[in-house]
Parts: sequence; C-alpha cells; structure tokens
Amino acid sequence: MAALGWLTPRRRSATARSVLAGEASAEAARKSEQELQESYEQEQAKARDAEEPPFPVEGDDKAAAFFDLDNTVMQGAAIFHFGRGLYKRKFFQRRELTRFAWQQAWFRLAGVEDPEHMQDARDSALSIVKGHRVSELMSIGEEIYDEYMAERIWPGTRALAQAHLDAGQKVWLVTAAPVEIATVIARRLGLTGALGTVAESVDGIYTGKLVGEPLHGPAKAEAVRALAGAENLDLARCAAYSDSHNDIPMLSLVGHPYAINPDSKLRKHARERDWRLRDYRTGRKAAKVGIPAAAGVGALAGGTAAAIAVHRRRR
Repeated sequence: MAALGWLTPRRRSATARSVLAGEASAEAARKSEQELQESYEQEQAKARDAEEPPFPVEGDDKAAAFFDLDNTVMQGAAIFHFGRGLYKRKFFQRRELTRFAWQQAWFRLAGVEDPEHMQDARDSALSIVKGHRVSELMSIGEEIYDEYMAERIWPGTRALAQAHLDAGQKVWLVTAAPVEIATVIARRLGLTGALGTVAESVDGIYTGKLVGEPLHGPAKAEAVRALAGAENLDLARCAAYSDSHNDIPMLSLVGHPYAINPDSKLRKHARERDWRLRDYRTGRKAAKVGIPAAAGVGALAGGTAAAIAVHRRRR
C-alpha cells in the first residue's frame, strides 16, 4: 500500500477495497474449482461403480481387505484418544502431556521423519508403560474405546468393511498404533483382527522396548504380504484402504486400492493411477480432521503412550 501514498485518503480507501474484493474473488474461484473437481470425482466414481462388476466378490476366499486405522476408519489418531484416557487415569503428569503435545506438533509441522525426534518420541512413550502389565492396559483400552473412540468411527468406511465381511472375506486393521489398541477396535467392529506395532513384554509386563520398529509405511506392506502368505490369499484379489500417502506401498500391493479421506499427496497419486476415492468428510476444511499419525511414530508420539499397548510374550 506504500505505493498508494500519493493518493487522497478516499481514493486510497477505494483502492484498498478493490484489492480486497479482487483477492476475495480469487479465493472464491479457487474454492469453486476444488469443489467442482471433487464433484467430478464423485460422479466418475459412481460411473465406474455402475460399469464394473460388484465388489467385493462374494465367496472369494482368496481375497481379504486391509484397512488403515487413523483417519480412515476412525477420525483422528487412535493413540491420541488412548493417551487422553491414560492421562485421565493419571498414568502420567501434565509435563509429560505437554512434551508429547510438542512432539506431535513438530511432526505435523515438519512433515519429515527426523530420526532424532522419532527416537525421542518412542523413548518418551515407552517409558510411560514400562513396568505396567499388558492385561492392565488391555482392560483400560476397552474402557477408553467406549469413552473416546466408538463415536469417531466413520460410518462410510465401516460400511465398506462390512461389505467384505458380508461377502465372506476376512478384514484386518493395519496400523502403526499399538497392536492391543488395534485389536480392541477390530473386535468391537466385528473385524477379523489387527496388525499393529509390537512392544516387548516379559511375563506379561512391558520392558519399555519396541520389537523392531513401528508398523509404518513399507513395514505395513511387509506385514500385509506376510499375512497374505500365511492365509493363502491372492493379493491381486485383495483390497486396501487408507487416507495417507505413507501407505502407498500397502495400497500398491493389492489389486483393489482405495484412497479414503485422502491427504493431498495420496489424492494426487490416486488420480494419476485411477484408484477409487471415497471421502466421508464434510467440506474441504475437513481435510485435516483429527490428529494424524504423522511420520510413523506420530501414532506413538501423538497420544502419549506410543507402544503403550503393544507386546510380545518372550518365552
């Protein structure tokens, strides 16, 4: 506006209003373009559904479905909701909650997997559950599901999972969240089971160590591949569902990939490959609904309890 200093106050005011009007119009045009694109995608999806044979195929015992959890099946990150429940039960102090919140904010803003921050997040979360019994956290997980999670299940995604079940197929959750949390959710939804991050326990007590790494990105694809081999499944006949570009390896593994409530990178990738898209959110502003499980350990850092409910019984 400094360049307008030679104008009279009235003319400067009129010019400023013109600039504001122009910027508002441009922004409205961008939003309209986005809405039109989404409407077009929805119509294209309906057209494809009408042309293609029914899916899932009933009675196909070589097929199964694999669902990401956070922001695909459930709004937000499961571990964040679980952490809320643990904080309510005084599992940790406010200063620890503040630290975890800062770590989650860093992951969301940076959008990169910095090894030092990831290790710090894992260590912080694991320290909370060290010495606690697995059975204790499993029992608490049942309560927390009812308190915070049940009402956050996406009905649309739940219907997709049920379609596979109705067709006689198995359905698994695949998530970086602790395997016990994922197992509670899968059981409550009537699914087959869950693949999740595993933390070590000895004699039913958490040691404060992970078994391997969080189940994230390529690790999810490896878990699905291993399970498909054990279950004698044909991955070309299987389906996978996710909201995140981090799960492109898992989605690329199956013959029927779905982008559900996709982030911008996954949406672009799905468009390029003509993958099916489903969006159960309301409006563009919902694109960032909930707290994402960012950078693999976002699920671990975000809520406060990372490997809180994952274990492996060592014998």
